[in-house]
Amino acid sequence: MSAPAPVAGRVKPFLRLVMIEHSVFALPFAYTAALTAMFLDGDGTVEWWTLLLVTVAMVGLRTFAMACNRIIDREIDARNPRTAGREIPSGVVSVRSAWTGALIALAFFLGSAALLNPLCFFLAPLAVVPMVVYPYGKRFTNFPHAILGVAQAIGPIGAWLAVTGSWSWDAVLLGLAVGVWIGGFDLIFACQDVAADRADGVRSVPARFGIPAALYGARVSHVVTTGLLVWYALATDAGGFFWFGLVIVAGAFLYEHSIVRPGDLSRLNRAFFTVNGFIGIALFGCALIDLLVRGLGL
Repeated sequence: MSAPAPVAGRVKPFLRLVMIEHSVFALPFAYTAALTAMFLDGDGTVEWWTLLLVTVAMVGLRTFAMACNRIIDREIDARNPRTAGREIPSGVVSVRSAWTGALIALAFFLGSAALLNPLCFFLAPLAVVPMVVYPYGKRFTNFPHAILGVAQAIGPIGAWLAVTGSWSWDAVLLGLAVGVWIGGFDLIFACQDVAADRADGVRSVPARFGIPAALYGARVSHVVTTGLLVWYALATDAGGFFWFGLVIVAGAFLYEHSIVRPGDLSRLNRAFFTVNGFIGIALFGCALIDLLVRGLGL
């Protein structure tokens, strides 16, 4: 009866390692894409089994990506005072356990893709590539944030494919919006590690060009994000509730950039975690209400 305890004891640290709660950043946009596809290209009702598989695929792939990031970056993390206490550098999670968790998550992703449709399963290995490349990006380019953006753009596109089994440029618009959005706030997040990154040879926009340039790049990214979301709304004939959600997003972006300044990064975590988590949930909530009002059946 005592055998499961060690397993449970490894699971919790692994979930902290991959910051499982941060799935909130990407999942709402995948749900928005999936539900919109069900409304526009399906029979107009929610396909709950498909939505469950999309959830498993998204969480599985993100967990795999985050675990790979932590494993690959473990030596860099150990030399950075901000990240030295993370689970692998501190010895709470072994590399072997991290790889085990990563491969289990990958199996869930591939399995759910196989259950969705043949196209999803065929493209699934391609989705894995940027997840593994991203942590290496800071070793060969000053723009690893762009690789992260590509990785995150896959979510909405894959969710639409999961529902329809066919390509959609509407999904690409939403995917690009998510990718540029997340790439932009990664520029903000990287500002806190400028000194450590420069000392260790880690490459990023703030390390190479400075914090003011990175924050300016983040602002531009979020303007582009807003424009892409407007384009997506027009392409999918979104209703008033979705447009109201875009107003909320624009307001959140303005607030985010008002509290982070080159000389004051004290509220960076609020901008990164709180505001960006709010953006995803708020827009999904408005998108869901909009689809229900327009006739999406539960």
